[in-house]
Amino acid sequence: MDDDSPYERWEQRTEIPLFLASLLFLAAYAARVLAVSMPSVWESVCGYTMLALWVLFAVDYVVRWRLLGGRLLRFARTHFLHTVVVILPLLRPLRIVPLYDVIQRRQGEPRLSVHARVIAYASLATLLLGFAGSLAVYQAERGAPGADMRTFGDALWWAAATLTTVGYGDITPVTTRGRTIAIGMMAGGMALLGAVTGSFSSWLLQIFSRESDNRPPGS
Repeated sequence: MDDDSPYERWEQRTEIPLFLASLLFLAAYAARVLAVSMPSVWESVCGYTMLALWVLFAVDYVVRWRLLGGRLLRFARTHFLHTVVVILPLLRPLRIVPLYDVIQRRQGEPRLSVHARVIAYASLATLLLGFAGSLAVYQAERGAPGADMRTFGDALWWAAATLTTVGYGDITPVTTRGRTIAIGMMAGGMALLGAVTGSFSSWLLQIFSRESDNRPPGS
């Protein structure tokens, strides 16, 4: 796509502010989940903040669709991640790659190799997914009959075991919503960890191949 297209100009102008807005959304959601004794006025402030930010994300989605033209269903299929983060705005911080691309265009040549960038992105995305998933599953599980996830620390421990595909089984979701979140985190964890291990393995192969090519004949 042309860098001077209206879509690219819109992305250049909005990606960083929208990423900051997504972090604010995550913070407001975390406050509502973790601050059990929060005064009702602050709970309302957090709720209205989340609603306003979701409207902002939805407006961005519509603008992107209108700039590209075509049918909405086709745009939704070809821009799957945009669609997901509008439906589930808690996952909006995972749009780190477009954010990095916008920042990189302003700075010029990349300072990190492609392998380092993949590892850094996947690691940061795993942390954000783990934190967001912990909040969501904790909200779904706390107080549920038969639930063994009693504290947010339990939720963090469960998220770490789930994302790393270890699955100790000492803490398991019992609600339908909690199990649905677990399925999404299992899939996301496998994809992100696979990206890290694959990129790291490729980097090692390049290092060893370079050493082999530089080795004098007969040595």
